Amino acid sequence: MRISTIWRLGIKELWNLLRTPALLALIGAVFTIQIYAAAVSMPFTLNRAPISIVDEDASPLSARIASAFYQPHFGPPQAITLSEMNRRMDEGIDTFALVIPPNFQRDLLAGSEPAMQLNVDATRMTQAFTGAGYVQAIVSGEISEFLQRYRVAASVPVDLVLRARFNPELNPNWFSAMMEVVNNVALLSVILAGAALIRERERGTIEHLLVMPVTPAEIMLGKIWPMAVVVMGAAFFSITVVVQTWLAIPVAGSLWLLMLGMALQLFATTSLGIFLATIAGSMPQFGLLLMLVLFPLQILAGGLTPVENMPAGLRILLSLAPDTHFVALSQSIMFRGAGLDVIWPQLLSLVAIGLGFFSFSLWRFRSSLR
Repeated sequence: MRISTIWRLGIKELWNLLRTPALLALIGAVFTIQIYAAAVSMPFTLNRAPISIVDEDASPLSARIASAFYQPHFGPPQAITLSEMNRRMDEGIDTFALVIPPNFQRDLLAGSEPAMQLNVDATRMTQAFTGAGYVQAIVSGEISEFLQRYRVAASVPVDLVLRARFNPELNPNWFSAMMEVVNNVALLSVILAGAALIRERERGTIEHLLVMPVTPAEIMLGKIWPMAVVVMGAAFFSITVVVQTWLAIPVAGSLWLLMLGMALQLFATTSLGIFLATIAGSMPQFGLLLMLVLFPLQILAGGLTPVENMPAGLRILLSLAPDTHFVALSQSIMFRGAGLDVIWPQLLSLVAIGLGFFSFSLWRFRSSLR
């Protein structure tokens, strides 16, 4: 292989990328708008959930319960009638509808156990799962304080002092933004490398390359390094400008060590993109293959659910995927400030997986050329 040939082929791919506005727009949106949206959407906590209250008791206790729901967890409670409740739930206006029955306060003071009804729109899964517990805790607290006739902090026999490491405020935005960058690195590298090869085939320029004094390995490397450089540059911009400056999210570890791990990850994922492109005959087929391969890898890589929570057989299978090691490496560096002495097993795993993917993709690429 000649370095000069690989360099010139890579420059050609960079010019082709500059002439494709759709891919440039995708790169810009993925590493700016999508990172910001993932950070501010706060999918793990209850935020301004719409709630309505059917107050058929009209007592001081019911008014006290209605006033206990406030931002940021809930939006302003809407007072509605019982006949409006089902219509508003069907139209998706309310996520929670709390029904306070008649004579609720009187029955409670009399020592009976009156029941309240909470209707939940379970199609809004994130809010429904966590919001029901919030509502129950708020209502129970207000009723207990009303019966005791004074507000007092609950006394416990043991004082538990909570110290959160790496994220003292338990801010979910930190995790969401950084994991979005990590996931988008794999997503874009596979798309760009595969699209570069399919674009050559659809335009008929792959035959022009075959009659030139170049080898399949040079063609592959000429597509891998420019796409890796583009994704690394976009990811570096996203971390330094969008994450650290715009969103004010700190990175605990060395950014250059993260770039080293990212380079090894890109070597494996761009090889995977070329392999998928040799299987697909056109860009639509390539898109379908991406859905079958990328989405399961990203969901099971450990960014959404810890790998330790998965079945043992699945953990063994995921150890062969580069995304699993890169997610563990990125979390160690960005959140815990780990150094080379901690992440070297992940780096070696990425090297081995990358060489395996490259060798298999090169074999498949040579077969497709024949």
